[in-house]
Amino acid sequence: MKAYLEIHPEVEAALKQGKAVVALESTIISHGMPYPRNVETALNVEKIIREHGAVPATIAILGGVLKVGLTADEIEYLGKTPGVIKTSRRDIPLMIANKSDGATTVASTMILAALAGIKVFATGGIGGVHRGAEETFDISADLQELAQTDVAVVCAGAKSILDIGLTLEYLETHGVPVLGYQTADMPAFYTRKSGFAVDARVDDVQVLAKALKAKWDLGLKGGMVIANPIPEKYEMDYDTITAAIEQAVKEAEAQNIKGKESTPFLLAKVKALTGGESLESNIELVYNNAKVAAQLAVAYAGL
Repeated sequence: MKAYLEIHPEVEAALKQGKAVVALESTIISHGMPYPRNVETALNVEKIIREHGAVPATIAILGGVLKVGLTADEIEYLGKTPGVIKTSRRDIPLMIANKSDGATTVASTMILAALAGIKVFATGGIGGVHRGAEETFDISADLQELAQTDVAVVCAGAKSILDIGLTLEYLETHGVPVLGYQTADMPAFYTRKSGFAVDARVDDVQVLAKALKAKWDLGLKGGMVIANPIPEKYEMDYDTITAAIEQAVKEAEAQNIKGKESTPFLLAKVKALTGGESLESNIELVYNNAKVAAQLAVAYAGL
């Protein structure tokens, strides 16, 4: 494993000492936001995690090396370098063989976090079942990863460009608990509610931590979705964001944009249609998820 995996010394020391560590993805840096806001946001997320008692571990693939924990210079490199490859589970072997640079998705971040022994991961929103998947079978690898990899994912629900109802059905079929942190409604990324219920509402991170420990102690494989809604003052108007998403989906269909290219296209189009408002909401929900993930990681480490 050491031939492939490189853990930052601070992260490795924290793991050996049983301290709280929070994994972070890198697709949000290379594909989710423009430079320099992407780098600024990534560094702020790490700062928030530290402020709440945990050690951040931003994850990426650089020169074919699986990196768990990045330096500020490496984050800067990811943020401003064009051509970094969006990397999911299927891509990892060839990324290593070609010594490529890759930004990790939710799925691949979960894999590398699990290899390093990290149990809690903060992201923006999970992937899911895309609209029209009954014909296209376009379903994010994130969902299958949640079904098999033992990492808890703190997110603002599923991205609202997706079919949230079908996403929840898929997770239920694969036995993935979807717990709402201080909410009974599945958040929809830019908005606090989607109209779909989570499996259960949990108001205390200590209870979330105990549920995680019980799950994995019992050998119940797979992750858990901790759905943490965007703070109320940063959520977008429901009608505005819905109209923008529907327009973006139509344009993606017209341009035959599918697979791993669809989410970056849709997020960029929604940002343009909302005059940049969606980007600000995106940043604030990521900050909020980082805070809750750090609190959860501290609670879990305490068990």
